Amino acid sequence: MTQEHPFAHYVRILGKGPRLSRPLTFEEARDGFRMVMRGEVEPVQLGAFLCLLRVKTETPEEAAGLAAAIRETVTPPAGCPPVDLDWSSYAGKTRQLPYYLLAALLLAGHGVRVFMHGSEHHTAGRVWTSEALAALGVPVSTTAADAATRLERANFAYMTLEHLSPPLHGIMELRHLLGLRSPIHTIARMINPFRAACSINSVSHPNYAPVHQAASRLLGETRMAVFKGEGGEVERRPEKACEVLSLVDGQPLAEDWPALVSGTRAHEDSLDLGRLKALWTGAESDETATAVISGTTAIALRAMGRAASIDEAEGMALAMWRDRVRTTVPGAA
Repeated sequence: MTQEHPFAHYVRILGKGPRLSRPLTFEEARDGFRMVMRGEVEPVQLGAFLCLLRVKTETPEEAAGLAAAIRETVTPPAGCPPVDLDWSSYAGKTRQLPYYLLAALLLAGHGVRVFMHGSEHHTAGRVWTSEALAALGVPVSTTAADAATRLERANFAYMTLEHLSPPLHGIMELRHLLGLRSPIHTIARMINPFRAACSINSVSHPNYAPVHQAASRLLGETRMAVFKGEGGEVERRPEKACEVLSLVDGQPLAEDWPALVSGTRAHEDSLDLGRLKALWTGAESDETATAVISGTTAIALRAMGRAASIDEAEGMALAMWRDRVRTTVPGAA
C-alpha cells in the first residue's frame, strides 16, 4: 500500500466536509506551511490547501501560523539597523495616484526608518510601487543587504517579494493557475521581514482587519495598525471616516478617524506619476492629495506611539508635510 504523504494530514483537516472539517490550530498552520516553504509539498497538495483556506477564510490562528512559518525563512541581514515601521504594499493603484509613497517618504525624511515590501504585476492595469519610486528617483533594492544600506543612509527601502522571498513569490504567482488570490496575498502583509517595531497594513475588505489585528497579537507583535485603505494600499481615503484597528503594547485598540475633506472624490483621469514629485517639491499643490498624505502619515505616527491622540497625530503630520525638505526626496539616487 502506498504510504500517505505527511502533508495530506493538513489538507484533510480543512477538507473533510461541512461536519468534519475544522480550522487549523496555530501550530498546525505553522508546521504545515513549514513543509511548504521547504519545498516538501506536491503542487496538487499546495493548490488544494490554498483553495480550501480561501473558500472558508483563514482564522487569526491560521494566519499567524502561516506567517510564523514564513518569518523563519526571511530574516534581516547582518548589520541591518533597527527598523521603526514595516509597510506592506501588495495591491497597486487603479483610481488614484500612490500618495502613500509620499507619506512613507515623509516619515523617512523626519527620521523614521521605513521598510516597505510588496508584490507587483499580479493584476493588470495597475500602477505599482516600484514604478512610482522610479518616477521619484528612489531606487528599489534587489537584495536584503542593499535594503539595509539604504535604511541606514536614507531611512527608506523597498523590496518586492520576488527578491525578498522567491519561494513565497512563487506561491503568490499560483493565482494565475488557480484563477483566484490565495490567502498568501493576505499573509505576506504580516511577515514583517526586518522585524520592525511597528507594522502598518491595509485590507480591501473590512472583515479582514480583525484577523490581521488578532493574528499580529498571536505573533507577539506589540504595535501595529490595519485599516481599509484606498484600493487596498496603506493610504487614507480622506473623504471617508476610517476605523483603525491597532495593537498598543500588545493590547487591541479600535479608533474611529473622521473624514478630512467633504464631498466625494472622483477617479483621477490620468495616473501621471510625475505629479508625485511635483507635489513633493511644491511645484503643484492639491488640497485633497495633501489630506491623503498627511492623513496616512498621521495613522502611522499614532500606530508607532509618537502621538497620544488622533488630533495630535493629524497636527504632527500636517506640520511634517509643511516642513519637509522640498529640494530632496528622501532616498533619491
